[in-house]
Amino acid sequence: MIPSQRHLFDIPDEITYFNCAYMGPLLKTARAAGHMGIDRKSTPWTVAPEDFFTESERARSLFASLIGSAADDIALIPSASYGLAIAAKNIPLEKGQKILLLEDQFPSNVYCWQQRANECAAEIKTVPTPADYDWTSAVLNAIDETVAVAALPHNHWTDGALLDLVAIGEKLRAQGAKLVLDVTQSLGAMPLALPRVKPDFLIAAAYKWLLGPYSVGFMYVAPEHHGGEPLEYNWLNRKGSEDFAGLVDYVDDYQPGAQRFDMGERANFALMPVAVAALEQILDWGVANIQETLSEKTRDIAARCEGLGLTSLSDDKRAGHFLGLRRKGGLPGNLLERLRADNILVSVRGSSMRITPHLFNNETDSDRLLAALEKIL
Repeated sequence: MIPSQRHLFDIPDEITYFNCAYMGPLLKTARAAGHMGIDRKSTPWTVAPEDFFTESERARSLFASLIGSAADDIALIPSASYGLAIAAKNIPLEKGQKILLLEDQFPSNVYCWQQRANECAAEIKTVPTPADYDWTSAVLNAIDETVAVAALPHNHWTDGALLDLVAIGEKLRAQGAKLVLDVTQSLGAMPLALPRVKPDFLIAAAYKWLLGPYSVGFMYVAPEHHGGEPLEYNWLNRKGSEDFAGLVDYVDDYQPGAQRFDMGERANFALMPVAVAALEQILDWGVANIQETLSEKTRDIAARCEGLGLTSLSDDKRAGHFLGLRRKGGLPGNLLERLRADNILVSVRGSSMRITPHLFNNETDSDRLLAALEKIL
């Protein structure tokens, strides 16, 4: 268990923020790194050619450590939709084959597959929300010889309902199908066994549970896809781009591994230092320790909310850092506004009130939330 780390964030005492699934706040160290980056850009004569590579390679290496892969398997991307578009572009699909999605899946992991299905005369197969929220069984039952790829999260973004990606990955591989993951709502707060899951592509935006900046993300690309087609064609991801004097000697070859998929302007002198600082802190805390701590927080809130008629998924069916609370008859329409009036920030997604804490939350936050809900409900 990690004690409250509120002192590492700039969150006033009167603010109760349970909304990390909406946007994670920056650490003080990350904000300072961003200020340094902005200041450096205002004096461009201090930016050396090697600076186009050093911080981005540091970020690549840190993310690789986070998921247990080689740095060469990691591409730097600006958003989840960018990485998912690369995955969709490089997954072979034939007429009549199926792309497996979840009902009410986040749209970034839907639109690219709709487009790809239209291009290839493939079909979208949507797994309906199971009555018992056992997504794993529902997905496993939906996988057959017609499924070419499953594009999934680790947990559902509306309520944290969990998927067993190891079991799902095994069945997909047995059918010769591919696995693409958008883990924006889990990575950094919940461990992922990459060697056991074996995804083809794994994508995460940095601005939620990775506590990083907006417009930065990361993508794992399995080695068998390293020869794929990038989404854009820029100079940084070409072989020999470190030699600025030789940039006009155009080459067909790319930098090694997944670097061919890197976004243009990946050096991003303002944002890349922010991502580096955030990843360093997450690795220092340890993702397993973060998950254990957040699981205890959500478990406590769930138990205290039962008396208010709010129900949640059982611990074995939801991610520990996510708590989706439902109420018979639905939630009050003005719930968010009334909570915000007391400086309490949560989200409503679908039928769930989504409570997503982090290490900056403390017992006072939980007490304030419960007291406010008692008044409202």
